[in-house]
Amino acid sequence: MFQSTGRFETEHGVKYLTQLCKHFAHKIEVTHGDGHGECHFPFGHAVMNADATALTIAVDAPDADQLARTKAVIDDHLARFAFREPERTIQWSA
Repeated sequence: MFQSTGRFETEHGVKYLTQLCKHFAHKIEVTHGDGHGECHFPFGHAVMNADATALTIAVDAPDADQLARTKAVIDDHLARFAFREPERTIQWSA
């Protein structure tokens, strides 16, 4: 299993978590509430937590390519939803 964690510094973490979960719920299994969300993509899994300072995301996938795909999907959607943020990228670490 391949894993990575990411952090997106923002005061609007709960808002973005809710937007991401509601958007993804149209196509995949999602649970969310109270600053926590989980998204079960066919190629990976994401666990998101938000507070007043950041949105944190832990992702895992069976291989490196699927991990990269999971991260890319989240990156792409968050960049669209957080277009007013000065920095719109997630800082990923292994």
